[in-house]
Amino acid sequence: MMVFSTPCCRNRHRSDWRVGALAGWLFWWALSGLALAADKAPVTQAALRASANGYVLDATLDISLNRTLEDALAKGITLPFLLDVEISRPRSWWLDDDIGEASRKLRIYYHLLLRRYVVENGYTTRTVDTLAAALTQLGRVEDWQILERGALKPGQRYDARLRLRLDTAQLAKPLSISAVTGDKWEFSTAWHQWSFDAPPPKPAMP
Repeated sequence: MMVFSTPCCRNRHRSDWRVGALAGWLFWWALSGLALAADKAPVTQAALRASANGYVLDATLDISLNRTLEDALAKGITLPFLLDVEISRPRSWWLDDDIGEASRKLRIYYHLLLRRYVVENGYTTRTVDTLAAALTQLGRVEDWQILERGALKPGQRYDARLRLRLDTAQLAKPLSISAVTGDKWEFSTAWHQWSFDAPPPKPAMP
């Protein structure tokens, strides 16, 4: 009896090649997806630095709103936000040591008479012509003091995280919100986390 085995082996090799090619394609597709997600990360830059009075935060966020929130702005509804930051010291033998946390209130609205967007970021208020410019201003954080002098030990390693979220508790009355089509009244960026070595404090102001 004659047994033909060569075609079987050939088919098996061809099948293995196809599986390998598919696996390779899926791998590169996954990497591309991760790279694209990283490019669209809301927090593009965040760093703590020493000042004369303590430690301040500088950050840049790339903010985009959904259609519901854009429609709310167009109808003159104010959108209140909270910028949250948390600082901790990692410990290998116990839970992380919470050093401090802070929240900053931000607001953005469209002035129907001036036909300009108004952005309140900390103690700064600016008006701009376009929504894109307004979101750029909303995502710019400079000289925000979050810790007092002595809160960090120079050279010690610390962890920080930052996020921006819509403060739904401070939204307009339901009567105003009902004029907006859409129900996506939630906004929150993912926590942006990083580690840093505490810089030495700057000399105190006389």
